[in-house]
Amino acid sequence: MILATRRLKLRPLTPDDAPFILELLNQPSWIENIGDRGVRTLDDAVAYIRNGPMASYERHGFGLWCAERSADGTPIGICGILKRDYLDDPDIGFAFLERYQGQGYGMEAAEGTMAHAREALHLARVAAVVSPANAGSIRILEKLGMGYLRPILLPGDTEEIALYGPPTCDGP
Repeated sequence: MILATRRLKLRPLTPDDAPFILELLNQPSWIENIGDRGVRTLDDAVAYIRNGPMASYERHGFGLWCAERSADGTPIGICGILKRDYLDDPDIGFAFLERYQGQGYGMEAAEGTMAHAREALHLARVAAVVSPANAGSIRILEKLGMGYLRPILLPGDTEEIALYGPPTCDGP
């Protein structure tokens, strides 16, 4: 386990999480706000976990973690810190199954993750990238004390998204 909050435990993702990841990455809100990752089978989900989160753990010592309810161990989302080659600072990322959105889990996981980033990972600054239409995620980022910095075009994308961060986080 990486960290615990009042209602959640965040832990590393493993190939055993493939059914959960398959569902998460194919829900309409993920595709609309984050993008279609082409994960259509359990094998695709295992590859996503191995090549994304698990590779990040190995390379950086952090990544996206599985957020599961403490009460019953049900995986309900992901939250963690990423280090993307095209951003100067690490960034927070999070997404939850639609049936668990709007219940405060995203904020709870994000607050715990930011505390972990400061206290355990010793990260001075953490940014975020978000679709300008993703009001729910933007609310969470603003509650974390982040503000809009500027538009940014990610490699391979054709539409700009928003870079958020603390006032001293300038990004690229």
